[in-house]
Amino acid sequence: MRASKVLFALGVVSAVGVMVLWWLGSVMHAEPPSEVGREVFGNIPSGLEAAFYVSIAAFLWLAFYLFSLRARNWSRGDKEKRVGEWKTRLRSLADGLRMKTLLQDTASGLMHSMIYYGFLVLLAGTITLEIDHLMPEAFKFLHGPFYLGYSAVLDFFALVFLGGLAWAVFRRYVRPPARIASKTRPEDALVLGLLILVGATGLITEAARIAVDGQPDFEKWSFVGYPLSFLIPAPPEFFHQVVWGIHAASFLAFLVVLPVTKLRHAVTSPVNMFLSPKDRPKGAMKAMPNLMEAEDLETVGAGVVGDYTWKQLFDTDACTICGRCTSVCPANITGKPLDPREIVVKSGEVLTATGQPVVTAPVALPAGVTIDTDSLFERITSEEVWSCTSCRACDDICPVNIEILDKILDMRRYLTLMEADFPPELAKAFVSMENQGNPWGLGREQRIEWTRQLDFEVKILGQDGVDSAEYLWFVGCAGSFDDRNRAVTLSLARLLHQAGLDFAVLGPREMCNGDPARRGGNEFVYQQLAFENIETLDSFGVKKVITQCPHCFNTLANEYPQLGGNYEVIHHTQLLAELLRRGVLTNTNGSSNGSSEPRRVTYHDPCYLGRHNDIYLAPREVVAASGNIEMVEMPRHGTKALCCGAGGARFWMEERVGKKINTERTEEALATGASEVAVSCPYCYVMLDDGVKEAGRDEDVVVRDLAEMLAEVALERDDSR
Repeated sequence: MRASKVLFALGVVSAVGVMVLWWLGSVMHAEPPSEVGREVFGNIPSGLEAAFYVSIAAFLWLAFYLFSLRARNWSRGDKEKRVGEWKTRLRSLADGLRMKTLLQDTASGLMHSMIYYGFLVLLAGTITLEIDHLMPEAFKFLHGPFYLGYSAVLDFFALVFLGGLAWAVFRRYVRPPARIASKTRPEDALVLGLLILVGATGLITEAARIAVDGQPDFEKWSFVGYPLSFLIPAPPEFFHQVVWGIHAASFLAFLVVLPVTKLRHAVTSPVNMFLSPKDRPKGAMKAMPNLMEAEDLETVGAGVVGDYTWKQLFDTDACTICGRCTSVCPANITGKPLDPREIVVKSGEVLTATGQPVVTAPVALPAGVTIDTDSLFERITSEEVWSCTSCRACDDICPVNIEILDKILDMRRYLTLMEADFPPELAKAFVSMENQGNPWGLGREQRIEWTRQLDFEVKILGQDGVDSAEYLWFVGCAGSFDDRNRAVTLSLARLLHQAGLDFAVLGPREMCNGDPARRGGNEFVYQQLAFENIETLDSFGVKKVITQCPHCFNTLANEYPQLGGNYEVIHHTQLLAELLRRGVLTNTNGSSNGSSEPRRVTYHDPCYLGRHNDIYLAPREVVAASGNIEMVEMPRHGTKALCCGAGGARFWMEERVGKKINTERTEEALATGASEVAVSCPYCYVMLDDGVKEAGRDEDVVVRDLAEMLAEVALERDDSR
């Protein structure tokens, strides 16, 4: 059954339920069995009470109806499985409800917590009051000591709620963070104003009720309402009825505004958190049919809103438009056109403007903007899409688990394969990968040239009778062809040899893993490369794979299973850390340069090792074991590390707009005072090494891979024996 029909039915059930509650209340109505208590509709004429229930029923139905129309829009997307794995989903929901990500920004997290939990407690208090109202006299519970505690708790959370709203007004209109200042919309004032009206009139209504009741001493437990009751003008009865009516009307307005403004995220965001765990690792792109065989595909990727999945469309209604994604986006930080928040917002604008019927927020599109078709590119430019480095910082920081990167990469697929609209530099890389099996366009035989610099033989599967090994070392294109990264390959080879591991390489049979093609939108070339690699690996019965490139690691571990290639993949930092723990590789615990002074080292987390695969500890263990080291972290490290600028196939594109991302990251590394920048990714190696050279610091600061650092001390220790 479609979500829109379910929501419509819930609206009908809710409306009928409210009317039944009204009838039950009128039948079971009685005074509380204790003087310490309150009358729910005291001083409210029966006609007004009846109008209240009828209005609540009608407006509840209307709210559900408006949500059902939005759900009709969500159903325009493709099917996507988002069920099962209940423990994981409930854990994700719990993380969201306790604002795990939000509270990483203490000020914003506390503010939202005050508003959210304050509102929930006040809503729970209102429901509790209604339940007590429906109880037969013998079963009423909202009286005596319980009522006193109830009054104090609700007054406290009313202050918390209003305090959070006041803080929100200050942050948005008085001293807003940069991510908010540039994107404040008219609906923000409407939402905040309405919530303040609901909260403030609730307290004033309570004060007026206490005044009507003659301000009994036990109401002092209402430590806000009781003092305010002395400010209520005479006659309090009339004032109470008026302010009660305003409070009720503001809540009814809240019900209507809820589905058609960003306030709807109060409902959709928790649902989105529950739905967020995907049926694939977070580092993997969405699977696609075999393009080598598919003949009936009308489109590839996302060009119109209907090409998104229903979950991607649901994201647009769950987004809080908070801008956290924008604040950590390396492209946006350095002046590129991309704003991750706007990818979601603009997708939502196209969705709502082309829905049937149209259900939009009570605000207009930006001045001069019209939407005539359901094409995503009515609002999103190709420049925005191609600015992305696929670092995943936006997805990682989102407090409600919006999946922004998937949308960008799906649009890239469409632009590349359906429109041939991609940066011209990528064309050469695509052709080179298709013809030569690597984006450099170099001959396959050159993949094993580095082995000639070793004083031992490296086994090559399929040559000299070698047909198996415990580990297949997938060297990667950079490790084979790039001069700087060949040094890493040599160091790692010597470490693996010293550790006594049984390993082999594919040599000329190895093809690019396909990541640059796939992140560049060329799913066809990616699948061509992936299928050939899988066929080769399976022909030798490969089970365990070592990679020195996080992009190779991510693709082989997380994306090849989509095409039938299932292997145990380990990154070289994980393997080296394990060998160190087992004592197979040893640490001299001294300085490789003969000095007693520790080397000051900072480590750069690669996006595809860190945020995409949660590998943070192993690289730092290797750094710590690489001599007399003083480890100093950059301000942005770990989950918050800034991208080097090479991911998402950006390594193969020119960076013509704004500040270079690798310059931004290099400046942060240099500011630590480190004499050495440790890396564990060949792309990061090149980008940061170039950054150090461009800064004129290459004489006093060196960029090195962890394998080079460890080899310097581990091999030195071995040679000295």
